[in-house]
Order: sequence, then structure tokens, then C-alpha cells
Amino acid sequence: MNDGKIVSALQAFRLIRRGDTVATGGFVGIGFAQAVAIELEKLYLSGDANRPSDLTLLYAVGQGDGKTHGLNHLAHPGLVKRAIGGHWGLVLRLQKMAIDNQIEAYNLPQGVITHLFRDIAGGKPGHLSRIGLGTFVDPRHGGGKLNTRTTDELVTLMNVAGEDYLFYKALPIDVAIVRGTTADPDDNVTMEREALTLESLSIAMAAHNSGGLVIVQVERMAERGTLNPRQVKIPRMLVDCVVVAAPEHHQKTFATTYNAAYAGELCMPADRGAGLGMSLRKIMARRAALELRANSVVNLVIGMPEGVATVAAEERISDLLTLTAEPGVIGGVPAGGLDFGAAVNAQAIIDQPYQFDLYDGGGLDIAVLGLAQADAEGNVNVSKCGPQLAGVGGFINISQSARKVVFVGSFCAGDCDIAIEDGRLRIARDAVSAKFVAQVEHRTFAGRYAAARGQEVLYVTERCVFRLHAQDLELIEVATGVDMQRDILDRMDFAPIVRDVRTMDARLFVDQPMGLREQLVGLPLDARFRYDTLRNTLFINFERFEVRSAKTIDEIARKVDSICEPLDRRVHAVANYEGFVIDSRLKNAWAHSIGKITERWYDGVRRYTTSAFLRAKLGEVLARRKLSPHVFETEDEVCAALPPGRAN
Repeated sequence: MNDGKIVSALQAFRLIRRGDTVATGGFVGIGFAQAVAIELEKLYLSGDANRPSDLTLLYAVGQGDGKTHGLNHLAHPGLVKRAIGGHWGLVLRLQKMAIDNQIEAYNLPQGVITHLFRDIAGGKPGHLSRIGLGTFVDPRHGGGKLNTRTTDELVTLMNVAGEDYLFYKALPIDVAIVRGTTADPDDNVTMEREALTLESLSIAMAAHNSGGLVIVQVERMAERGTLNPRQVKIPRMLVDCVVVAAPEHHQKTFATTYNAAYAGELCMPADRGAGLGMSLRKIMARRAALELRANSVVNLVIGMPEGVATVAAEERISDLLTLTAEPGVIGGVPAGGLDFGAAVNAQAIIDQPYQFDLYDGGGLDIAVLGLAQADAEGNVNVSKCGPQLAGVGGFINISQSARKVVFVGSFCAGDCDIAIEDGRLRIARDAVSAKFVAQVEHRTFAGRYAAARGQEVLYVTERCVFRLHAQDLELIEVATGVDMQRDILDRMDFAPIVRDVRTMDARLFVDQPMGLREQLVGLPLDARFRYDTLRNTLFINFERFEVRSAKTIDEIARKVDSICEPLDRRVHAVANYEGFVIDSRLKNAWAHSIGKITERWYDGVRRYTTSAFLRAKLGEVLARRKLSPHVFETEDEVCAALPPGRAN
């Protein structure tokens, strides 16, 4: 039928030698060669004198179900000597061996490992990247080593053209274990029914060019010449062994036998389900969703941030965004749980290394990530807490590269009694474990490195929001019903910056849609200005408008100039500040610009907003600039205060 490459898994494993480096493909429960792993485990446990042993495992992300599947099959002392992985959370047996110091163990960024496969294939000595600087992967902070048994340096600090980089050392791949869908007698392999294509081609090429062995698990065989060449993902010259798996060992994911929508074979009707009920988790997801902008490229990782995708669906804004997942999904609706990485109605599925090219190069507008610990410098830990070793996954690539990062997590850890009542939080009994600590146990995100690069970073909890400041964390929002001193400051191991603290958006705590679609596709700047000739009044609508940069302030000034300059008289102005948000660092620049506009064009200004906080703050800043400090509460009050003949 062929040249003898279609073999049993047992036959394939007899070719693996002691001390080989084995690279495996897969993402959580997707694309892992389960049948191959089972047979490799059986061979080792059989006691065969020629069984594989002292292997080095190299994998990009945790391939497991948190129990027995995936790489958990290989977690036997003697079978594995060293493991270099991107994520450890779902390979609990392997994780325990690392924690118990039974194997050498490294945790490197997921995207770095996927790129390292390509660099090995290309014959390069390693991978050069900024990813990992300032984190536990940086050799100045541990070099990614997870226990005392692990001593070799796989990561070194290099200076290139005056800038710091990390150099990740390449190592030859002796055995590649990957998965496809269909093979033909010539050993070409397609992946048409797989949810992801991952780094399978890169792994196979790395092993082949290292003089190693490539084992591919498939679910079916096809006649020679029947495969579409555009669907062939691993061509014949890279394949040494093809293993045809039983259906139970070739599921779509570890949670789903088969889903045609994950493979892109069909599109599913949009899910109009109930979504998230009102809860603390929903408050956090909603607050993170307030940072979304139309036409943004977004990454939402597994866990707490998944709720943001649900909120986006509830608010009917999913079509305004491009949601992505790090294994290569672009568009669509990301799946969760052990299906994470797959997506329904995806617009494209690309290889994982290319997705990280997009991320590392600055293609992400916003990323929403989890939060286990944060400290005074803005460092974040999600990778290791006490005996729990989750690993970093794609967290470092994503968090260091996105233009804006929103970390989401509860303020404290542990059991608590916190309720949402009448649009406010009621903390009857708080959790006891602090998450905002003096120093994080594992530095997965480097706050000082982010601040030095001017990255915008928020830390969202159910009761407050922090922003990364150049020197420290700054408390910027507090929920209604929360005592700032008792419920926040007293429960932190450090003192944040406290200056201009505003109330969290009231919409977060009400069980009804927040109107995000209207907000995202709301009025453009030009449409926010209306000059009434009869009343000689310029109406300016700053409702739900955000000023985040000096550029926006300049644009507003130019717009007022363009309206008023052709007129032969000064005008009266009415400004609606309802829901207006301005970065605290821009308040003085804003007041200065408003002062110049007022002096040049206005004979009077009336401002209004229902927010008592904003009225007080605007009035304070305007007074310092010797401008009219009064801000009305309603539009009716403004109209009543207008000079005679100018009532609206």
C-alpha cells in the first residue's frame, strides 16, 4: 500500500532512543495525539528492555484535561527526565513531578516555544525576543527554572544595538509527535477536521531538519492522489510514521467528540442564550468590556476573561470586534473549558506561530487577562501560587505586546459574602487572603517594564479599579457601597496612589444591558457640535465621551475654531458632560484648552452632568483656571440659566 510508514504506535516507539528530545503538538484538549501517548505509556510500563527513557519533553502549551489525558500519560519517573513547557495547569501528574523535584522543569512563554520550533527548523542557534524581559523567565529573575534540580541556563540576556533581549537556546528535536486528520499512501497529511492547525508543521520540520523522527496520528486514510494539495499541512518528506487512531482517541477536544462548527465545516446560528446572570464575575467582565473599542483586535484568555466575550454578545458588540485566541483563531466566538482554543464561526484559523507573530509585533489592541496576585510595582502573578504551578502559557507574549492590558480578578481570594443590592455592593463578609501583596511570588508580568514603555494597564476587580502609574499602582475607581479605607486600602499589603478616585459606572451593577453598542458606534466628534443660529448658542455633546490623549484635546479645540471663526460675534456655549471621562493626567491640559477657547470665542458657558463627582471635579479644575466653576445637574437647569431669548 505504501513504503511501510503506516505502522502501529508501538512499532513507532521502538525507534525512540534513551535521552531523546520529544516535541508534542496540541493545545489544552485540541490536536493532541492521544493514541500515540497511550501506547508510549504502555511500552514504558511494560518493562521492555528497549523502552524509551530519560526523555526531554518540549511542548508549547499544557496538553491535558487536568486528570489523565494528554501529557499526563507520560508523567512517569524514568520516562521523562526534563520537561520544557509553556503551560502546566492541565498536566497535573507532570506538574507534581516538577514540584516534587523529580524532573528538571522549565516554564517558557508559549509563543516563544512555538517560534523556537521554527528557528530549530531553520537551523538557527535559538530565538531572540523581548518577550519575557523583567519576568521570571528573565535570567535575572530565575530564567524559567521551576525547581532546584533544574540548573542549566536555557535563557540568556543579550544586548543588541543598545537594547536588552532574551536569547532562548535551540535544541535538536529527535522525535515529533503531532496530529492530522487524513493521510494518503504517500504520507501527505491534511488537517481539515481539526479545530486548530497549531505548530504541527513547524514541529515536524524541526524534527526532520534535526535528523529526527516524525510520528503523525490521523483518524483516516485516503486513496493516493485524492487529497487537495492546498489542504495538505504536513507533506510527505517530513513524515516518518503514520498511526491511524481509534475514534475514541481522536476526539475533536478532550471534552467534545466532534463539532463540525469547530472545524469550520458549517456556521452555527448566533447564540442568543441567557448569558451571565448578575454576579461579581459579571461586574468585572462588564467593567473590562467598557475598555473595548470598535474595530479592535482583542485577546481573551481562558478563565475569568471569558466572561467578557459573553458580555460582548449580550451587548450586541461582538460584530464590532475581532476576537482572537492565541492558538490561531481569528474572529468568531471562542469556546471555553476543555474546548478552549476552538471557536464557532471563526473567520480564519492560522498556525499558532503566526498568531504570536501578530501579537509580539503589536497587532493586539487590547488583551483581557486573569489576575492571581499584583504588587506595588504593578507586577502580576498568574503562573505559580504556593504549590500550584499553572505556568505562563501565552500570558507573557500577550500581556507584554498588547497596546492596552486589562487584568481581571477578584480583589481578595477565598470564601466571601458579597451581594449586589440596589445598584451597589454590600460586603457582609470579606475573603481573608490578600491578592494585592507587597511582592508577587512569581513575576508573570513586569509592571516597571510596562510603565517604561508607556503601556496602558488596568487592574479590574469587583469593588475597585487600579491603573498602572510610573511609580506605583493608582486607585482610580471605587464601587458604590464600598468603604475605600476599610474594604480596599486596609486589605492591601501596600499603599497605592490615591488622588482622583471616581465612582465605578453605575451600569455595571444593574441587571439590564449597558448600551455598549450605542456607546461604541455613537456620535463621531464632528457630530457632537451643533451651532444654533437663532440662539447664537453652540451646543457641545460630550455625553459618554472619553479624553485619553492630548491629541483629542487639540481636535476639539480645532473643531470649535472651525465653527466660531467664520462668525462675526462671540457665542454662548452649552456643554453636556454626562458620562464624560478624562484621564486624570490630562485635566490641567483640558482646563487650559477650555480656558483659551472661552477667552477667544465664548461670552458665557453652561455645563451640566448628573454625576456629583464630575461636577465637583470639573468645578474645582475650572475654578483654578478662573473659569466659571458652576456645573449644573440637568439640562433644564442649564436652559433656565441661559440669558433671556436663548432658552432652548
